[in-house]
Order: sequence, then C-alpha cells, then structure tokens
Amino acid sequence: MRTISARSLALLLGSGPLPRPAYRSLADAVRRLVCDGRLLVGTRLPSERTLTTELGLSRTTVGAALDALRDEGFVSTRRGSGSVVCLPAGPSGLALSQAGLIPTDVPPDVIDLTHAALPAAAGVTAAYERALAELPRFLATAGYDPRGLPETRRAVAGWFEGRGLPTSPDQVVVTSGAHGGLSAVLRAHLEVGDRVVVESPTYPNAIVGVRRSAYRAVAAQLTPTGWDVEGIELAVRQSGARAAYLIPDHQNPTGLVMDDATRAALGAALGRVGAVPVVDETFVELDLDEEARNRRPEPFALSARETHTLGSAGKTWWGGLRVGWVRAPVGGAESVIEARHSLDLGTAILEQLVVADLIEQGEALLVERRREARARRDALAATLQRHLPDWRFSVPTGGLNLWCELPEARGDQLARVAETAGVRLARGGQFGVAGGLDRWLRVPFCAAPDQADEVGRRLAQAWQLALRERPTAREVTPLIA
Repeated sequence: MRTISARSLALLLGSGPLPRPAYRSLADAVRRLVCDGRLLVGTRLPSERTLTTELGLSRTTVGAALDALRDEGFVSTRRGSGSVVCLPAGPSGLALSQAGLIPTDVPPDVIDLTHAALPAAAGVTAAYERALAELPRFLATAGYDPRGLPETRRAVAGWFEGRGLPTSPDQVVVTSGAHGGLSAVLRAHLEVGDRVVVESPTYPNAIVGVRRSAYRAVAAQLTPTGWDVEGIELAVRQSGARAAYLIPDHQNPTGLVMDDATRAALGAALGRVGAVPVVDETFVELDLDEEARNRRPEPFALSARETHTLGSAGKTWWGGLRVGWVRAPVGGAESVIEARHSLDLGTAILEQLVVADLIEQGEALLVERRREARARRDALAATLQRHLPDWRFSVPTGGLNLWCELPEARGDQLARVAETAGVRLARGGQFGVAGGLDRWLRVPFCAAPDQADEVGRRLAQAWQLALRERPTAREVTPLIA
C-alpha cells in the first residue's frame, strides 16, 4: 500500500498557523489535497502521534481532524491498518471515478465537451475517394489481416523514420485505434492481476482499459511541471508493476510535454526496474505553436529500447477512421499480434488505405489542421478568461485540452448540473487513477471559434449552479482560503 510520511504531508500542507478552529482547518486542508489529486486515494496516512509531533499540534486537534475526515468520507480507519485516504461514495454507493468516457447521444441544444476530438480534417474526403479507387484489388481476398496492410505499415514506419526513430514495417501492427493497441500490448506482456503504473491525471479510458482487462492501475502523480522520475521509479518498485503507461506529448488532460532530459532519465529508470514503457503518442502531431514544433522532443522510444509506442489517426485527422498502430521493439510485434487476435481479427481495409494516404501527404494537411486547432484553442482561452476569470489554467503548446483549476472543489457538482445550462462535461475525478481531482475540469477546445463565447457563457452559468449545489453524499464544510 502507498504511504506518506508525516514530513511529506507537512510539506504538502504548507507552513503557517491554522485558522481556528485548528482541527477544522487541518481537515479542510487535507481534504483539499485529496480533491486536488495531490494526496492520492489509497494512501496510508501517518499515525496521530507522528503527525502531532511533525505539525506541532495537540493530539486532540489531530484526532478531531481525522474524525471529521472520516465523517465526511475522505478517510477510513481499520484497526491494525491505520488511516487510509478514500473518497465519499456517490448515490449508487460506488466511488465517483470508475466510469470511462463513453460517447452517448447529446440533445441538439447541448454542447458536448466530454471528448477531445475535432471534426474531420480537410483532405479526409479526398483520401477516401482515392482509397475507394484502390479497394477493388483487395475484394478478392478474405479481408482479414491482423498485422495491417503492408502499405499502411510502410507509411507508419516511414513517419517514425521521418521523426528520427529507425523503424521497420515489421515492427508496426495496425490496430483499431490507439485504445485497441493499448489492450493488445498489455495482453502481450501482462498476466491477470499484474500492475500497471499510470500517470494521474490521465486519459480515463486508459484507466478503465487497464482495470477491465483484470490488471491493477497504480497511480504516479504528475507534478505541476511534469513527471517525477524518482516517484515513478519508486511506484514501480513498490508495486512490482510490469508496465508503465505514459503520454509524454501534450499529455491528456494537462497538455504537458516531457522534455528530452526527462525522457532519457525516465527511460533509464524503467529499464532498471524492468517495466515496459507503453507510450501514447495520440496528440504528438498537434503541436500548435511554431516554437513548440521547432523544439519537439525526440520520440520516447529513443530513450528506452523496449518501448511500445501507440499512435492513432483519431486526433490528427478524424476519430471516425478508427485506425491506430503499435510500434513494437525489434522482434516484439509477434507477441502483440497474437494478443491482438483475442480482441479482433484486423482493421478495416478501406480506412487503412485512407490513413496511408493521409500519412503520405504529411505536412500539407497537418499545417491546416494545426491552424484550425490553434484558432479554437485561442478562442476558448479568451472566453474563459472573460467569463470565468477565477478559473486558472495554462495555455498548452499543443493537444486539444485546457486543464482548468476551479476556485472550489465543486467539479462533481459542476458536471452534474452542467447540462441544465446547455453543456455536457466530464468530471475531473474520471481522470484520476484513484479519483479525487474535484478541483479540476478538462475543457477540450474543440468548439468552432465563433461558438467559443457561447461555450464560455454556458460554463459560467453552470458554475453558478454548481456553487449553489449541495454535495451528493454528505455536507462538507467550505475549504479554507
């Protein structure tokens, strides 16, 4: 079980006297750490005695704070096991972070902000037309190919080569999206019950994919500036994880980019502990600023030879293509193909031809795609600053998301009431391996620029509704400033 020392907890809480009553302020401060995702669910807290000494508080004050957290559902205590961080149960009795992001029908008057995806890129229709002209030569075959079409694998391999990563078509397996690639790689290397270290926050469907495949997700907390190499290595060592799922390029949802030095250090660390890096490059081509493109880091696989790299056409060109790929290490594709066979029998021929065509067109299409995404990003950032000036976020250099810190931990209430204001949102807790993150909200910048102001207006209305909402489980005292 993950533990935190009294000293580490004191550093997270910060220095300075606590407002009176001290026990209430201490409980609120700990709850805020949980809601921010800085104190992970499942972490064993220090004993009352060591906390009393480290914080310079009385045993009565610390005990009363823990009692308050237990009453609110943020701490559970078992005799002989100590106190462990948890989350209040929702109305169903289930923790609030178990569901992934599943597309559902949206009323025509509601703006859907649950998915980070753009409409089809310019050039997709023309690529389909050219692919249809090529399709007849495949119609006399059975149409099943678990490796992927040779021309698609050559196109993907050439794309990696163009980024400085030597790749043979034999290393490429074409899949039904990056999500299908993740499942195949994990099945190729893990057994039931094995652990996978996963960034927190991260892509919700990756968390669900790990769990529903009977593996156990272990959180590695991201810092405000990126990846804690020592923390990730420690998480692998303590849990015995056999794989680590990472999004180093325009991380979903934070938009962070891992620099070359961190890639080298993390690649070496995972090599030392024997964990397979599974690297998701879904957003890698969506670097929206010229300066960011000019200093784009090297592919992670150059820092760790055993890396399995996941890619997808979904974010770059269109989610409806449902084509992804795995770049396996030399000699590693066969195990991925065998594992993939338990999931599906191959990827649609027509869409593979379309993706090969789009990759071969290269920058000619990507320049326009980036311009479109940049315009949407800038319009959304401006409208949030205008309508919700107390929400805090950094404008990312790429990807499709703004990761917003809310002034109060009311993300669950916001997601619940948002549709009343005409907007659908994903809860921040869905992006946490162990929940929490109630002070955070992912806002994809996928609405058209001329729709951005309406998005901001509806979000502001939803936020006012959330501020008037009562918590679903039990009343919780306000956070200290």
